[in-house]
Amino acid sequence: MSDGSRTNGAVDPRTIGLVGGLFVLSAAAGAYEIAPASVVPLVRDGLGIGPTAAGWLVSVMYLTAVVLSVPVGVALDRFDVRNAVAAAAVGLLVAGVWGWRAATEGAYWSLVASRVLGGVAYVLFWNAGADLVGQAVDADVRATAVSAFTASAPVGFAFGQFGAPLVADAFGWPAIFPFFATVAVIGVTAFLAATTGESFRGAMETPAPTRAEFRNVFANRAVWTLSALSFLAFSLYLFLNTWLPSYLEGELDVSLALAGALTALFPAVGVVARTGGGVLSDRLFDGRRRPVVVLSFAGTAPALVGFVAIADVPAVVAFTVVSGFTIQLALGLLFSYVTEVVPAEVTTTAISTMTSVGLFGAFLAPIVAGELIARYGYQVAFLAALVVALAGLALAVRAPEPGA
Repeated sequence: MSDGSRTNGAVDPRTIGLVGGLFVLSAAAGAYEIAPASVVPLVRDGLGIGPTAAGWLVSVMYLTAVVLSVPVGVALDRFDVRNAVAAAAVGLLVAGVWGWRAATEGAYWSLVASRVLGGVAYVLFWNAGADLVGQAVDADVRATAVSAFTASAPVGFAFGQFGAPLVADAFGWPAIFPFFATVAVIGVTAFLAATTGESFRGAMETPAPTRAEFRNVFANRAVWTLSALSFLAFSLYLFLNTWLPSYLEGELDVSLALAGALTALFPAVGVVARTGGGVLSDRLFDGRRRPVVVLSFAGTAPALVGFVAIADVPAVVAFTVVSGFTIQLALGLLFSYVTEVVPAEVTTTAISTMTSVGLFGAFLAPIVAGELIARYGYQVAFLAALVVALAGLALAVRAPEPGA
């Protein structure tokens, strides 16, 4: 697609529409995903459920992505991507309305099922977006563009966390599900408008891969190395994102409201960090990917040492900002990186494999960390995170450069 993405040195407006549309779709799905977490007391009262059941309303979307990411990626490599994205947008709208009705009626399991449908839509937007955005631009800015697209995740989370209480206050908490899902209409409209016409639409489509090419993805050491790095990075990201509010409130006597606001700095810096990782790779390191991933884990480790060594609110806030930035330097770049170690016919399959492995880390880390905290306290959990960061650094040093 990159062959048609520039006209007279300028970016084709259709490329802007494609990238922008996919960004909005991903951000809308992210906001829909995280919204219940911001109104947990209302959800629990409305459904008459405990904290674990309430937590599953978010966790089930991660689990759906882990299980279905690879099948979705394989399907995207074989079938019409444009139609798949449009169908996923409709699916998210259906999930939103379904969730609203289930929540209004107090039907917990029906609400969970609606969230599974939303999870399918989210993982399709993510896998298709990371692949299509990389195709839509020239190779010298690919990492920057894909990393910028992945910033849709923290943008969506911030939108959902900030907006859900306002929506719940104005319309009742069940309205959070259709409200954020409806934002997808803006994204899919921009995407479909940008991808009309045979020449531009045809540029999105690569030849259908053979069975041997699919098998080669799953036998590719580079794909599994980068997927393992994604697992470690997402584990660190979700551990800190999940447990920092409780640490600040329970160990440092910070009010829960202030703890939530301070922790919000952690994902918020990802808007800059995820894009910044791509810019560093494309510009400072002349297209090399490995140095940025090494820098990401190397920068995170000292911040985790700080969490262990210094229990002081200003210092913890500083460590939160630093670790939020350094961890997310790699989170965006990896999704460009993995497409460059496989043939073009199977890039979405490679992305989906990384998504599945990475989000398994996101699903698992808060649970394991919670067990460590319950048994041994926060300091041991931070030490375990430090071990994860050091393992990521050791693996990143050995990661292959594309084309090497």
